Amino acid sequence: MISDEQYMQRAIDLALLGGVAVAPNPMVGAVIVHRDRIIGEGYHQVYGGPHAEVNAVNSVADRSLLAESTIYVTLEPCAHFGKTPPCADLLIQENFKRVVIGTIDPFAEVAGKGIERLQEAGIEVTTDVLRDRCLEVNKRFFTFHQKKRPYVFLKWAQTRDGFIDLARDEHETGVIHWISSPETQPLVHHWRSLEQAILVGWKTVLNDDPSLTVREVKGRNPLRIVVDSQLKAPIEATLLNDNRPTVILNTLKNEETGAVRYVKIPSVSTKDILQALAELNILSVIVEGGSKTLQHFIVDQHWDEAHVIVGDTRFGSGTKAPVISGLPRKTIAFSSDRIYEYRRV
Repeated sequence: MISDEQYMQRAIDLALLGGVAVAPNPMVGAVIVHRDRIIGEGYHQVYGGPHAEVNAVNSVADRSLLAESTIYVTLEPCAHFGKTPPCADLLIQENFKRVVIGTIDPFAEVAGKGIERLQEAGIEVTTDVLRDRCLEVNKRFFTFHQKKRPYVFLKWAQTRDGFIDLARDEHETGVIHWISSPETQPLVHHWRSLEQAILVGWKTVLNDDPSLTVREVKGRNPLRIVVDSQLKAPIEATLLNDNRPTVILNTLKNEETGAVRYVKIPSVSTKDILQALAELNILSVIVEGGSKTLQHFIVDQHWDEAHVIVGDTRFGSGTKAPVISGLPRKTIAFSSDRIYEYRRV
């Protein structure tokens, strides 16, 4: 007999297929089992579309079997009307025998209400199956609702002697001094594809003229965020002219010009930056700014995860890399680079 944990793992695998396309909703997977046989499965595929439970139920050929079936869901079924009807009501309507849930939903309009509704209807409910794995799947969603800010993922590359860039004079702009190996770039672009937004400071725009896309891999380009208090980024910069959505956080104006949206905030403190992103319904952001931008997030403890790429090169002098405390939770050798992964507890 296959265990609850094995069926839940299948639901987790399905949930991950949703990716960033479902944001700001959570990633959710569902598996329907009848007498130790999977008869239906589904996942939340796109924001505003049917939820995992709906897709799973609709995939079942003989719906008369549902009254004798168990449904495994990575996240508590919703109990409120949003863009779709409550999933808890669907499971009650189909008279499921049992519902197995990975983790309770922290969203205030659900938060136990879905479980309560199922139990009141006489359905057997089991919770916290592979709970930690289910929490990991939706770490962005949980952070957003519990901390009222996006999940913050820091990323930078530094040399073996601890520099993030060479020293530049005022005329040396629009040039990237590569540190990591060419083989690492697709990995970085994959990381970008997992987050809703990517953030840099105006100095990075000036120095590197980046496009901040996922051109090396298949996936969605994140929404580009530039922190530019006094609007000093060069008007000829790529991301101001390539017609891709870009938000400029500044202290001067609110305005929309083509694909560029200027959003006025009280200050460019990390608190105000993250408040603005939360108001834009952004669940997660990868910060790839310069040393100062990254260090501000570290010092203010407004970060959740960091990946530091150490290339096989030395600069001898230049701009010092940010400093992050604690030991990495994981170290990976990748091509000629080493990647250190950190989590803030």
